[in-house]
Amino acid sequence: MRPITPRGFRDVLPEEAAEREAVSAAIAAVFSSWGYDPVETPVVEVYETLSAAAGDLQGTAFRLFDLDGRLLALRPDVTVPVARLYAARMAHDAGIRRFRYRAEVFREHESLRGQNRQFTQLGVELVGAGGPAADAEVVAVLVEALAASGLADFTVAVGDVAVLIALLDAAGPGAGEAWRADVLAAAHDRNFVALDALAARVGGDVGTALAEVVRLRGGVEAIERCRAIVEPVVGTREVDDFARTWQLLEAAGVTDHVMVDFGVIRSFDYYTGLVLEAYAPGLGVALGGGGRYDTLLAAYDAPAPAAGFAIGLERLSIALADQGVVVPVQPSAAVVGGDAAAAFTEAARRRAAGERVALGAEVFAGEEVAS
Repeated sequence: MRPITPRGFRDVLPEEAAEREAVSAAIAAVFSSWGYDPVETPVVEVYETLSAAAGDLQGTAFRLFDLDGRLLALRPDVTVPVARLYAARMAHDAGIRRFRYRAEVFREHESLRGQNRQFTQLGVELVGAGGPAADAEVVAVLVEALAASGLADFTVAVGDVAVLIALLDAAGPGAGEAWRADVLAAAHDRNFVALDALAARVGGDVGTALAEVVRLRGGVEAIERCRAIVEPVVGTREVDDFARTWQLLEAAGVTDHVMVDFGVIRSFDYYTGLVLEAYAPGLGVALGGGGRYDTLLAAYDAPAPAAGFAIGLERLSIALADQGVVVPVQPSAAVVGGDAAAAFTEAARRRAAGERVALGAEVFAGEEVAS
């Protein structure tokens, strides 16, 4: 038979795998330098456990039944599994926990879309800390991680979904849940035509604010413009917190790579405050994203503030290639040949000295052992 790989999955050959390994190590070093500890979770989770926190996953998650008849799912992201891990194993320890990971995620797509269905994510989750300082830490870690990968030209767009949620709440229950969902979907897709039409349905100051806020982009001036728009409608608490986050990002010295964008809306529904996405010129899709999800852990009876992000390694690799970055990898292994016993001895000596050493083909010649 002719072996094939499933649609949306691919093999990674040695040269590319070495580059991915080097990029991952550089990013993991940044995560570790901020105090984030490694964690690993199973590739499969109980579907009900995932959906309890992430909402409806039909059409997104790979689902399967085990021999006990239980519905399982391949993880479509890592945030929810890490939240499950924290709730099940660590929530009894009060305080701040910092987790980092490199993990495969899986997402189902219709066959005609031609998209990958397996991705590698590098990310962090900061659990037990809320407020502007925690948000600023997450953004700063992302900026430093992307810079450490070798990427020079990138932007991290930050917004605050709490501002949009406050405006939706101000529209009142009469606007309806369907209208609310349509506004979030239009904002996520940056469909301003649809958003304007939806805003016009509620009209007044709320409608005007909805139509204007999601278009705000820039630096600190965008925050001040947002404050002026929403103050008469919902007050400024959310904007004040966001402004403090920006001040801390300036103190961290990372704002050269950060811009304000109140139109950033993530696809998962669990975000409650800060939202962020990273972009590189010409890529057309986000390198990664994340945000604050303060209510997610309550789904597992372990309420705690939390925030994090994930970087897509495949997309980052494309961006690095587009920008001509040569990823430093280990040099090719030296080859030791000749008599097998002598070759093993010499190779061991050189490996102990720090070299990469492979045994040559002639070492194996005539070494087959009769069974």
